[in-house]
Amino acid sequence: MADKKFPLGVKELNKIIEKYPTPFHIYDEKAIRSNMRRLSKAFSWAPGFREYYAVKAAPNPRLLQVLKEEGAGADCSSLPELLLSEKAGIIGEKIMLTSNDTPADEFQKAIELGAIINLDDISHINYLEKNAGLPEVISFRYNPGSIIEGNDIIGKPEEAKYGLTREQIFEAYKIMQDKGVKRFGLHTMVISNELHDNAFVATATMMFKLAVELKEKLGIRVEFINLGGGIGIPYRPEEKPVNLEAVGLGIKKVYEEILVAAGLAEVEIAFESGRAITGPYGYLVSTVLHEKRTYKDYIGLDASMANLMRPGMYGAYHHIVVAGKENDECTNVYDVTGSLCENCDKFAIDRKLPKINIGDKVIIFDTGAHGHSMGFNYNGKLRSAELLLREDGSVEIIRRAETIDDYFATLTGFENSLM
Repeated sequence: MADKKFPLGVKELNKIIEKYPTPFHIYDEKAIRSNMRRLSKAFSWAPGFREYYAVKAAPNPRLLQVLKEEGAGADCSSLPELLLSEKAGIIGEKIMLTSNDTPADEFQKAIELGAIINLDDISHINYLEKNAGLPEVISFRYNPGSIIEGNDIIGKPEEAKYGLTREQIFEAYKIMQDKGVKRFGLHTMVISNELHDNAFVATATMMFKLAVELKEKLGIRVEFINLGGGIGIPYRPEEKPVNLEAVGLGIKKVYEEILVAAGLAEVEIAFESGRAITGPYGYLVSTVLHEKRTYKDYIGLDASMANLMRPGMYGAYHHIVVAGKENDECTNVYDVTGSLCENCDKFAIDRKLPKINIGDKVIIFDTGAHGHSMGFNYNGKLRSAELLLREDGSVEIIRRAETIDDYFATLTGFENSLM
């Protein structure tokens, strides 16, 4: 069972709200640090273990600084993400740029930073060389097709737009080898938000065997194997979290059976976890504005799908509690909604909750990844603030809330006609 407990009492929360009005996302620094340390410990057996935090999960340089202090690098997929990493002090081979229909300026910035470039397609080789030059270290993203099953979020590998086929992988490494590149890595990402421990061991087994084939066929000894992200979190209270320690031991076993036995004992293991690191330790805090009773009972919040897209976009479950009523009996059934002109703007449907009153503070769990980062301005909604609950109990604002002026800042011809 997942422990769903907000790190602040109702009095502490109300004091924060006096200074920082709702809605806002707040992140628990102490829990994030502890979780990052747990992942590192689970793979402490692996030589040079690397965690490239997936910046897209929570693209805030303050959070990246916290993770950098715990040894993490950055997994980037855009120019702004590269710049955010640089501002957080993450540079060089602590960055991995995973290419995905990538424009030239992103490759150029990655080369400037000394980042590892992970190519998504064999045709990108010439594009990269022409527009940015070849990096010192190159990696390719492998798409195994029907060899391995994906899951509901990422889909079947053979239907995914990502990665090179098995045949292309060998051709791509041979091309780079002929071009004089001497340092190589290997990458895949075939599952997302996965809660079954054995799925990660299966992925590792597949990739370790591929690394051995690269050595045997091309004489290439990859320096690292990036097993991607995909470690899930228990969004529902009844779900069990991934046992990182068991995953670490399971991967260690196949590492020794496959890589060590093939004379590749020095290969480093990497992950690019995002959701698994910060996801459970972010919360969207909102205030109840309205209660509507028609064919159903609705609770309307001052937050909307613009603040948390996942429930409306995916039908994803996010746990909800009412501050100060955590131990009250769940006697009412509500749809919990936002104010967008879209019927999918719902945080919960037919959710059993305590009796809710206007003005109550609602806490939505597990928003520390793909929460604020997936926000948008549809309906003219403004994106909320982000706060960091420090280890000493203080609160730091790490992103202010957007204003009307921010919304109009990119428009032209309206400079003298606003409010």
